[in-house]
Amino acid sequence: MGVITCDIEITSSVPAARMFEAIVLDSDNLIPKIMPQAIESVEILEGDGGVGTIKLVNFGEGSQFKSVKHRVDALDKENFTHSYSIVEGDVLMGIFESITYHIEILATADGGCICRNRSIYNTKGDVQITEEKIKEGKEKTMAMFEAIEAYLQENQDD
Repeated sequence: MGVITCDIEITSSVPAARMFEAIVLDSDNLIPKIMPQAIESVEILEGDGGVGTIKLVNFGEGSQFKSVKHRVDALDKENFTHSYSIVEGDVLMGIFESITYHIEILATADGGCICRNRSIYNTKGDVQITEEKIKEGKEKTMAMFEAIEAYLQENQDD
């Protein structure tokens, strides 16, 4: 099994607590609302939303994938960290054992935040992933973040 790690760091003017709420705690409702072409719905299959929870994510018509199951591995609401793993679904494309995401949101002195996202791709056997595929994944992550940030900036009262 091979391991590929990809890090993204994004700075935002949105306060850390509000960004964490949107990206982690309310993403099951928010993402389908603001990006239905990417994610149509999210449902909890097991658990209460905390560690060990299994969720089914159904992708929208604009996606090349149908659905994915992911498991919440860690959730720290006080320190704004969250980890989850994709454990089943066509996103794994038959070449990944799993994909794990670690999200950390840090408050900045100016009232905004820095969002860090580490993606860890665990491949089956000796499968090699191209730089283009990694870039494609980063672009999708950035687009989702930018959509959430724009929504939060436009909807200050939400």
